[in-house]
Amino acid sequence: MLERFKRVLFGIAVVVLITGTVAGQAPQKNWKPGEYELYQAANGATDMNVKLKKLDEWRDKFKESDYADVRQQLYLATYQALNRPEDILRFGAQLLSETPKPNAVTYLKTVYMMASAILGMPNPSADAAAAGEKAAHLLADNIDSLKPAEVKEDAWAQTKPSLQALGHTVLGKLAMDRKDNDTAEKEFTESLRIDPKNGQVSYWLGSVDRAQKSVDKQSAALYHFARAASYDGPGALNPQGRKEIHAYLEKAYSGFHGDLSGLPELLAQAKTSALPPADFKIATGQEIAIRKEEEFRKTNPVLALWMSIRKELLGPDGMGYFDQHMKGAELPGGAGGVSKFKGKVISQKPAAGAKEVVLGIANADTPEVTLKLDAPLPGKAPVGTEIEFEGVASSFTPDPFMVTFDVEKAHVSGWPAPAPPARRPAKKGKAHHR
Repeated sequence: MLERFKRVLFGIAVVVLITGTVAGQAPQKNWKPGEYELYQAANGATDMNVKLKKLDEWRDKFKESDYADVRQQLYLATYQALNRPEDILRFGAQLLSETPKPNAVTYLKTVYMMASAILGMPNPSADAAAAGEKAAHLLADNIDSLKPAEVKEDAWAQTKPSLQALGHTVLGKLAMDRKDNDTAEKEFTESLRIDPKNGQVSYWLGSVDRAQKSVDKQSAALYHFARAASYDGPGALNPQGRKEIHAYLEKAYSGFHGDLSGLPELLAQAKTSALPPADFKIATGQEIAIRKEEEFRKTNPVLALWMSIRKELLGPDGMGYFDQHMKGAELPGGAGGVSKFKGKVISQKPAAGAKEVVLGIANADTPEVTLKLDAPLPGKAPVGTEIEFEGVASSFTPDPFMVTFDVEKAHVSGWPAPAPPARRPAKKGKAHHR
């Protein structure tokens, strides 16, 4: 991911803070004879490889120098320009172990450059990782001890959060590379708490949460991916990076939630806050299905019971289920709090005075149940008439699907009463004339 997207540079203000210190506040320094010319040659070289050779010459001839701190910073800047992070970390580790330590400004800048260097290395050596981790701990855990005395409090207050966040980010990245997802999650979260303006850290945090497989972690992972995809302020990933993460988020969210409902709201929420609220949770597709099933059972208990029975009958051992649980049993018999099934008339035999009625329960147009009655029902019922019944399950065929019930006429309700016969008009008698 780091290769695809422009890496966020942390603590930009530190450069201004460090280079802005007043040289006059430092102790008096003196050049040794011939030393200043070597400094000029090194400092003025535009070819970085030449600059490095001149710095080596200066160091070899004047190991003890009042301007060793200037030389050290030139070394670090040159290694940075040559894109040699391993050398930054090696050289930095040497500086941090020296006695006496470099002056406070050089020390802070060295720590900062070491942390920045390790963050940009995809596969650091063990020595480089150890040096970078040491620098990161100094920034994350001992930041105030690094403050140069000559830096004003207000300037330090502005710079400190970026430096401290950088330390936690480096510790998180190193932990992520070691597959220590718990530690990586803790460090990335702390980095965003201190400095929320970092789309790359949000993406990394989503990745380590996603890797933990826990259902509870997946909601947080989706939130952090949404943050990385939607946040477009300072420290955001570039537009192409956000677009790619958005496409990934849609697939991951749909797979977890069951569909894309709620995703626009999630993106809007994540755009305004780097970290989710403590009670944040996205319902899984399974949880939604269970909730819908429970609601369905409450609002449509008759249909819910039938659908449950139908599912079992359509299963791989549907006939066994019928023989064991249904055949010869009076259904629904109060099962699930349902006293009678409901179905709509599809056909009847004979057309009037029916003793056999075919019903659709789940679908009014699909035959599912045949009622065999002990006595004919009066008249006839139009197709689509809804009736209720209970009876004894007597037979079942899976293909075509059909359950037959033996039903007493008295246990059928909703069957329309036959229309009364039309009354014939009375015949008029003949008039008698005298």
